[in-house]
Amino acid sequence: MLWGAGTADSVDAARLADFKKITSPPPYILAYEEPDCPPGSGSAGMSVSSGVSGWERLIVPLGKKGSLMGSPSMCKQADETWLADFGQKISTTWDFTAIHINKNNIAGVKKDVEHYWNTYKKPLWVTEFACVNDKNGFVPCTNQGEINNYINDVVDYFESDDRVYAYAYSNGLGLGNVWPLMRDKALSESGKAYLAAVRRYH
Repeated sequence: MLWGAGTADSVDAARLADFKKITSPPPYILAYEEPDCPPGSGSAGMSVSSGVSGWERLIVPLGKKGSLMGSPSMCKQADETWLADFGQKISTTWDFTAIHINKNNIAGVKKDVEHYWNTYKKPLWVTEFACVNDKNGFVPCTNQGEINNYINDVVDYFESDDRVYAYAYSNGLGLGNVWPLMRDKALSESGKAYLAAVRRYH
Protein backbone atom coordinates (compact mmCIF):
# COMPACT_ATOMS: atom_id res chain seq x y z
CA MET A 1 0.00 0.00 0.00
CA LEU A 2 1.14 3.51 -0.81
CA TRP A 3 -0.16 4.93 2.47
CA GLY A 4 0.50 8.64 1.84
CA ALA A 5 2.87 11.21 0.41
CA GLY A 6 5.40 10.73 3.20
CA THR A 7 4.51 14.04 4.82
CA ALA A 8 1.95 13.10 7.51
CA ASP A 9 4.56 11.93 10.04
CA SER A 10 7.74 9.86 10.36
CA VAL A 11 5.81 6.60 9.95
CA ASP A 12 4.31 7.85 6.70
CA ALA A 13 7.79 8.84 5.51
CA ALA A 14 9.15 5.39 6.33
CA ARG A 15 6.27 3.70 4.52
CA LEU A 16 6.91 5.80 1.42
CA ALA A 17 10.61 4.90 1.49
CA ASP A 18 9.72 1.20 1.71
CA PHE A 19 7.21 1.49 -1.12
CA LYS A 20 9.84 3.03 -3.38
CA LYS A 21 11.97 -0.11 -2.90
CA ILE A 22 9.38 -2.33 -4.59
CA THR A 23 10.84 -3.80 -7.78
CA SER A 24 8.53 -6.70 -8.62
CA PRO A 25 4.86 -5.84 -9.16
CA PRO A 26 2.66 -7.26 -6.38
CA PRO A 27 -0.74 -8.73 -7.32
CA TYR A 28 -2.57 -5.76 -5.74
CA ILE A 29 -1.71 -2.21 -4.74
CA LEU A 30 -3.79 0.06 -2.50
CA ALA A 31 -3.45 3.82 -2.80
CA TYR A 32 -3.62 6.34 0.05
CA GLU A 33 -5.23 6.04 3.46
CA GLU A 34 -7.91 8.71 3.84
CA PRO A 35 -6.19 11.52 1.94
CA ASP A 36 -9.33 13.65 2.27
CA CYS A 37 -8.95 14.19 6.04
CA PRO A 38 -6.22 16.16 7.87
CA PRO A 39 -2.94 14.28 8.39
CA GLY A 40 -2.51 12.38 11.63
CA SER A 41 -4.88 10.16 13.64
CA GLY A 42 -4.73 7.53 10.91
CA SER A 43 -5.28 9.75 7.86
CA ALA A 44 -2.74 10.66 5.18
CA GLY A 45 -4.07 14.18 4.58
CA MET A 46 -3.06 14.99 1.01
CA SER A 47 -3.97 17.45 -1.70
CA VAL A 48 -5.45 16.02 -4.87
CA SER A 49 -2.43 17.24 -6.84
CA SER A 50 -0.06 15.40 -4.51
CA GLY A 51 -2.18 12.29 -4.83
CA VAL A 52 -2.16 12.46 -8.62
CA SER A 53 1.61 12.93 -8.67
CA GLY A 54 2.27 9.89 -6.49
CA TRP A 55 -0.22 7.79 -8.42
CA GLU A 56 1.42 8.56 -11.76
CA ARG A 57 5.01 8.15 -10.53
CA LEU A 58 4.71 5.18 -8.19
CA ILE A 59 1.52 3.21 -8.78
CA VAL A 60 0.79 3.37 -12.52
CA PRO A 61 4.22 1.93 -13.47
CA LEU A 62 3.50 -1.13 -11.31
CA GLY A 63 0.01 -1.34 -12.78
CA LYS A 64 1.51 -1.47 -16.25
CA LYS A 65 3.58 -4.44 -15.09
CA GLY A 66 0.51 -6.35 -13.96
CA SER A 67 -0.50 -5.11 -10.51
CA LEU A 68 -4.20 -4.44 -9.98
CA MET A 69 -4.56 -0.91 -8.63
CA GLY A 70 -6.94 0.05 -5.83
CA SER A 71 -8.31 3.56 -5.46
CA PRO A 72 -7.53 5.79 -2.49
CA SER A 73 -9.92 5.05 0.39
CA MET A 74 -11.86 8.03 1.69
CA CYS A 75 -12.31 9.24 5.25
CA LYS A 76 -15.59 10.99 4.35
CA GLN A 77 -17.96 8.30 3.16
CA ALA A 78 -19.96 8.67 -0.03
CA ASP A 79 -18.33 12.07 -0.49
CA GLU A 80 -16.86 12.85 -3.90
CA THR A 81 -15.02 16.06 -3.03
CA TRP A 82 -11.57 14.42 -3.23
CA LEU A 83 -11.99 11.17 -5.16
CA ALA A 84 -13.98 12.52 -8.11
CA ASP A 85 -11.43 15.27 -8.68
CA PHE A 86 -8.59 12.76 -8.40
CA GLY A 87 -10.28 10.39 -10.83
CA GLN A 88 -10.63 13.10 -13.45
CA LYS A 89 -6.97 14.06 -13.27
CA ILE A 90 -5.15 10.71 -13.38
CA SER A 91 -4.09 9.21 -16.70
CA THR A 92 -4.89 5.63 -15.75
CA THR A 93 -7.88 4.78 -13.59
CA TRP A 94 -7.95 2.18 -10.80
CA ASP A 95 -9.07 -1.43 -11.19
CA PHE A 96 -11.08 -1.66 -7.97
CA THR A 97 -12.55 0.89 -5.59
CA ALA A 98 -11.32 0.72 -1.99
CA ILE A 99 -13.80 2.09 0.55
CA HIS A 100 -14.18 2.59 4.29
CA ILE A 101 -17.56 2.05 5.93
CA ASN A 102 -18.30 3.45 9.38
CA LYS A 103 -21.98 2.87 10.08
CA ASN A 104 -24.00 1.29 12.89
CA ASN A 105 -26.67 -0.47 10.83
CA ILE A 106 -26.89 -2.59 7.71
CA ALA A 107 -28.97 0.01 5.87
CA GLY A 108 -26.11 2.50 6.15
CA VAL A 109 -23.60 -0.11 5.00
CA LYS A 110 -25.71 -0.92 1.95
CA LYS A 111 -26.09 2.77 1.13
CA ASP A 112 -22.31 3.25 1.02
CA VAL A 113 -21.84 0.16 -1.15
CA GLU A 114 -24.54 1.34 -3.56
CA HIS A 115 -22.98 4.79 -3.78
CA TYR A 116 -19.53 3.58 -4.76
CA TRP A 117 -20.81 0.90 -7.09
CA ASN A 118 -23.19 3.25 -8.87
CA THR A 119 -20.54 5.97 -9.12
CA TYR A 120 -17.57 3.92 -10.38
CA LYS A 121 -18.96 0.53 -11.49
CA LYS A 122 -15.85 -1.26 -10.29
CA PRO A 123 -15.30 -4.18 -7.89
CA LEU A 124 -15.34 -3.02 -4.27
CA TRP A 125 -12.81 -3.70 -1.54
CA VAL A 126 -14.12 -2.67 1.87
CA THR A 127 -10.68 -2.19 3.38
CA GLU A 128 -12.13 -1.02 6.71
CA PHE A 129 -15.53 -1.38 8.32
CA ALA A 130 -16.58 -0.53 11.87
CA CYS A 131 -19.70 -0.06 13.97
CA VAL A 132 -19.91 3.71 14.31
CA ASN A 133 -22.75 6.18 14.66
CA ASP A 134 -21.73 8.90 12.21
CA LYS A 135 -24.93 10.95 12.35
CA ASN A 136 -23.38 13.68 14.48
CA GLY A 137 -19.65 13.14 14.45
CA PHE A 138 -17.92 9.78 14.98
CA VAL A 139 -19.25 7.76 17.91
CA PRO A 140 -18.11 4.11 18.18
CA CYS A 141 -20.64 1.48 19.24
CA THR A 142 -20.17 0.31 22.81
CA ASN A 143 -22.97 -2.23 23.32
CA GLN A 144 -21.65 -5.75 22.76
CA GLY A 145 -25.00 -7.09 21.62
CA GLU A 146 -25.35 -4.32 19.06
CA ILE A 147 -21.81 -4.95 17.83
CA ASN A 148 -22.35 -8.70 17.51
CA ASN A 149 -25.56 -8.22 15.52
CA TYR A 150 -23.84 -5.66 13.29
CA ILE A 151 -20.90 -7.99 12.61
CA ASN A 152 -23.19 -10.86 11.64
CA ASP A 153 -25.36 -8.67 9.42
CA VAL A 154 -22.38 -7.09 7.68
CA VAL A 155 -20.49 -10.33 7.05
CA ASP A 156 -23.63 -11.99 5.68
CA TYR A 157 -24.22 -9.02 3.39
CA PHE A 158 -20.65 -8.79 2.10
CA GLU A 159 -20.51 -12.53 1.46
CA SER A 160 -23.78 -12.43 -0.49
CA ASP A 161 -23.00 -9.38 -2.67
CA ASP A 162 -20.75 -10.26 -5.59
CA ARG A 163 -19.78 -6.60 -6.03
CA VAL A 164 -17.81 -6.85 -2.78
CA TYR A 165 -14.60 -8.68 -3.65
CA ALA A 166 -12.89 -8.25 -0.27
CA TYR A 167 -13.58 -6.85 3.18
CA ALA A 168 -11.65 -6.24 6.39
CA TYR A 169 -12.51 -5.42 9.99
CA SER A 170 -11.20 -2.02 11.05
CA ASN A 171 -8.90 -2.05 14.04
CA GLY A 172 -7.92 1.60 13.64
CA LEU A 173 -7.86 4.60 15.93
CA GLY A 174 -10.83 6.14 17.69
CA LEU A 175 -13.01 3.02 17.85
CA GLY A 176 -13.39 2.81 21.62
CA ASN A 177 -12.60 -0.20 23.80
CA VAL A 178 -15.39 -2.62 22.84
CA TRP A 179 -15.05 -2.82 19.03
CA PRO A 180 -11.28 -3.61 18.70
CA LEU A 181 -10.44 -7.21 17.77
CA MET A 182 -7.93 -7.79 20.56
CA ARG A 183 -7.81 -7.28 24.31
CA ASP A 184 -4.82 -8.23 26.47
CA LYS A 185 -3.19 -10.17 23.59
CA ALA A 186 -6.29 -12.32 23.06
CA LEU A 187 -9.41 -12.02 20.93
CA SER A 188 -11.97 -9.67 22.44
CA GLU A 189 -15.66 -10.56 22.46
CA SER A 190 -15.97 -8.55 19.24
CA GLY A 191 -13.01 -10.43 17.76
CA LYS A 192 -14.61 -13.76 18.64
CA ALA A 193 -17.89 -12.67 17.08
CA TYR A 194 -16.09 -11.68 13.85
CA LEU A 195 -14.15 -14.93 13.68
CA ALA A 196 -17.35 -16.93 14.15
CA ALA A 197 -19.13 -14.91 11.47
CA VAL A 198 -16.34 -15.40 8.93
CA ARG A 199 -16.02 -19.11 9.74
CA ARG A 200 -19.55 -19.65 8.49
CA TYR A 201 -18.17 -18.99 5.01
CA HIS A 202 -14.47 -19.89 5.09
